Amino acid sequence: MSEIIEKPLNEIGCSFLSGFAFKSSDYSNKGIPLIKIGNIQNRVVTVDSNGDRISEELINDRTKRFLLSNNDVLIAMTGQGSVGRVGKLKLRNGDKAFLNQRVGKFLCDEVNVNKDYLYYILTTNKYQDYLFNTGAGSGQPNLSPELILKTEIPWVEYPEQTAIASVLSSLDDKIDLLHRQNATLEQMAETLFRQWFVEEAKEEWEETTLENHTEVFRGLSYKGSGLSEIGVGLPMHNLNSVYEGGGYKYEGIKFYKGEYKERHLVNTGDIIVTNTEQGHEFRLIGFPAIVPDYYGLKGLFSQHIYKLIPIEDSYLSNEFLYYLLMTSSVREQIIAATNGSTVNMLAIDGLQRPEFKLPPKDLVEIFTTIVYSYWKKKYANQTQIRTLTSLRDTLLPKLMSGEVRVV
Repeated sequence: MSEIIEKPLNEIGCSFLSGFAFKSSDYSNKGIPLIKIGNIQNRVVTVDSNGDRISEELINDRTKRFLLSNNDVLIAMTGQGSVGRVGKLKLRNGDKAFLNQRVGKFLCDEVNVNKDYLYYILTTNKYQDYLFNTGAGSGQPNLSPELILKTEIPWVEYPEQTAIASVLSSLDDKIDLLHRQNATLEQMAETLFRQWFVEEAKEEWEETTLENHTEVFRGLSYKGSGLSEIGVGLPMHNLNSVYEGGGYKYEGIKFYKGEYKERHLVNTGDIIVTNTEQGHEFRLIGFPAIVPDYYGLKGLFSQHIYKLIPIEDSYLSNEFLYYLLMTSSVREQIIAATNGSTVNMLAIDGLQRPEFKLPPKDLVEIFTTIVYSYWKKKYANQTQIRTLTSLRDTLLPKLMSGEVRVV
């Protein structure tokens, strides 16, 4: 078994392709998606369905080498906060994408260096920090191809690289499958709500407001000194705990060991709603998430989100209210109630003001039972995802350092 030594990329069969400088006049609403810096997030490169596209008519001898394939490994070459970010491109079978300027593609000879092995190395915290700091050294953050290819990585013989990548890829494949299962379950719940309570809503259903069925609580205004390391104190759900467009974001959790009141507590299954957003793009403000069971039964919520619960006399469930808050009609009413110049804010009465048609109790109960089973499966999947992710992240540096060897 070969010794693990460090070698620069340009000495082990790795080269580099910088993206093409397409003109704004080349952009189109249809055609081949353009991969930009913003498409690289959380070790993955995805296609933005609303992003810029390039007409297939522009494929020629000059541009065709910038066409990308599924699983290409890309890097952000510039950008404040994004320089050095590495991700693997995910395309559906047969789809194409173009490599834009300021994004680069690693070219591996698959004789001396394995592309997937390289990907796993460069996405470790150690190498992400190194690439970011190298690019952000002075002035405008920037990584040249020369700097990138001088990066030294742990090198072993190609068969061992392939074996290491195979172990890590198998974990990633399982994680990806669970994510796709959760996305399917979420889509099923959204579709069911839309069909039953929007498309098939009856004229005779009573017009009501959220204020008649919910109570809204303000979160904890906390001091930074009360924040603690992970696992110490209580989990505190905050603005970063909600994805743009809604849904719970596990990466955003904080822990708090300071003082709080009973009204600042949330339980598993409670709805939290964002009440703040920088700017006026309405990507985050007013969107809900469900507090997961991953952190235990009890937690806190901060001042930048509200807790919304059904009042005792209402038969509406959290399952129903969550998807109601995601409907376009309620979203429009919430957006109309926001205000602020630099920071956009949503007041409690603005969250409770939206009107909607009240469906019969038995229909809500059936919907709640069905969706609860979906959510239960999603929570179980999420627990598996976090376990597998922890295993992968623990195993990765051990494989790279030679502490654990595979053949």
